[in-house]
Amino acid sequence: MQGMDPFTTEPRFPFSAIVAQEPMKRALLLNAVNPRIGGVLVRGNKGTAKSTAVRALAGVLPSLVVVRGCPFSCSPGEELGTCIGCSGRDEPIETVERMVRITELPVGASEERVVGSLDIERALSTGEQAFEPGILAAAHRGILYVDEVNLLSDHLVDVLLDAAAMGRNYVERDGLSVSHPASFILLGTMNPEEGELRPQLLDRFGLMVEAESEFSTEDRIEVVKRRIAFESDPAAFIDAWRVQDERLRARIRAAQEALPRVMVPDEMHQATAHICREHGVDGLRADIVIHRAASTIAAWSERDEVTIDDVAEASRLALAHRLRRMPFDEPRLDTQRLDEVLDDFERTRSNRGERSSSPPGTEREVDTEDEQPSGQETDGAAADRPDGGQDAPRPDEQAAIGAPVPVEPPQSPRLDDRPRNGAGRRARALIATSAGRHVGARLPDGEMSDLDVTATVVAAAPHQRHRGGSTLEIRASDVRVKQREANASALVVFVLDASGSMGARRRMEATKGAVFSLLMNAYQSRDRVALISVRGTDATVTLPPTRSVELAHRRLAELPTGGRTPLWAGLDRAAELVAAARQRKANVITLLVAVTDGRANAPRGPLGPAEATIESARAFRSLGVRALVIDTEEGYVKLGLAHRLASELDADYVTLDHPDEATLTDSVRRATRALRGE
Repeated sequence: MQGMDPFTTEPRFPFSAIVAQEPMKRALLLNAVNPRIGGVLVRGNKGTAKSTAVRALAGVLPSLVVVRGCPFSCSPGEELGTCIGCSGRDEPIETVERMVRITELPVGASEERVVGSLDIERALSTGEQAFEPGILAAAHRGILYVDEVNLLSDHLVDVLLDAAAMGRNYVERDGLSVSHPASFILLGTMNPEEGELRPQLLDRFGLMVEAESEFSTEDRIEVVKRRIAFESDPAAFIDAWRVQDERLRARIRAAQEALPRVMVPDEMHQATAHICREHGVDGLRADIVIHRAASTIAAWSERDEVTIDDVAEASRLALAHRLRRMPFDEPRLDTQRLDEVLDDFERTRSNRGERSSSPPGTEREVDTEDEQPSGQETDGAAADRPDGGQDAPRPDEQAAIGAPVPVEPPQSPRLDDRPRNGAGRRARALIATSAGRHVGARLPDGEMSDLDVTATVVAAAPHQRHRGGSTLEIRASDVRVKQREANASALVVFVLDASGSMGARRRMEATKGAVFSLLMNAYQSRDRVALISVRGTDATVTLPPTRSVELAHRRLAELPTGGRTPLWAGLDRAAELVAAARQRKANVITLLVAVTDGRANAPRGPLGPAEATIESARAFRSLGVRALVIDTEEGYVKLGLAHRLASELDADYVTLDHPDEATLTDSVRRATRALRGE
């Protein structure tokens, strides 16, 4: 049934029924016409139809003809023998026509699941070393979709980059040496609040669009109506939009056929090079992507020659995520500057007496819906604009957030590096889950999972002559499971005393600066930072665990100070964050940083402020989390309450009479390095 996912039998929301979001739909359709553009990265806040649009795209793609039974979806026109599924076939080739497959890559997938591995069942039953294809094999000639791509593990990013660059997947593991085609449309979605993407992967996406998060009242109403109608009767809703999806499919097929005939004049090559050079783009991938995207735009608009408007639109989609920027700066393209560059190019060309290559009377045609079903309103006319309906983004913001204060840092006491029973202290930790890179084998501990077939057979082989029999006999003592290694990311939880005690404002500014500095460093280390503000009668998680400077800047823009000091509440909230982090990720290592003068003055029930703080500190200490107390007590008479808190937490202790960002950040970084065992 058209509109149904052929692999899950779940109804798929029609692509034509998606309200607004014209730039996103535009970029997806261009890649559907020409997969060589390199895929699309869709950035946007939650609830902006990112995943819905990506999954719906497969429903409007022309069907494929594949070799029946080939696990790699080989085309009958391809030379047989290019994959292990078709090589050595003696029987006649049979073909089957099916919809394009959309294969999702889970963020927590194991490397074996992605690249493929030894077929365990055949290895144990017949002793034959056979390859079991993985996600990359299933994605060949289709769509590889990665939701929350910015959270993808580093080792999976490396695998994905290799396959995307070469169009083939090479597997050298478990005694196997296999390669197979892996050419796919790479689509990724992400919420920038959860952290930015590594530049190595960011550059691999041909185009990038921002999902619109501001909707008109009319659009909001229409979204709700369509969603409710779809959920109430999926079959009827899909049928109502069948004609529009069929028209899109026919238009994609026509554009694919027209694409080889599109000509790119030399002036358009010059314009592309001029734009990339003026914007300081590194490498030549942007030039190639703009060339391919501009050609595809012309084919989609039923023209046989690329115009300057095509190059401009392709540049808007291809440049924003490739401009030189500080880590975590939001990818933005200054469209005003792009227009100035194009105007400069046009003036230069006019001065040389060259005429414009844009045919007179050419209109930008980017609609995704020619007609609406009866009673349905149009999604908007934004697609008819030359920029594809994309609002002009703000100019680049170059102001550094949380830049270190240029002051002479005072000498701080050396952190105590005594061993602890807390979380792991290695930068890379051995884990017992199916995620992470396979680095060895071990005996099973409790329930057996993630069997290491090769290591099991090797362990059993020396005993076969004593066990007799003509087949391989494996006993419980031979069984080995895979030992995996993954980057042990860190979570730094700040508990900030924002009460009305002396020095609260100074503590606040220093801690905010340290948070921003650590997040900039997290760009490489993949760490997360959280901040709990303690004031009044309770503690508030002002910044939940994040790697996003953007989110931190928004959440920490205005932090009030004053009131009482319920330190016990801050420690309790920190314990909750630690427990939640460990539940989500087993190999996370955690550091508590309490920035306070220790002068708790808010009771909890019958317990006084000091007793309540000690009770919470001891409860937190039982979690085995390393802690650092930054004592900010000022004045000639010091009560030493922060030192008492450090003793109860079994924490490292540093005194900073006048805390500033630089010294506070340095103290936290040294504690984090010690936590990793570096």
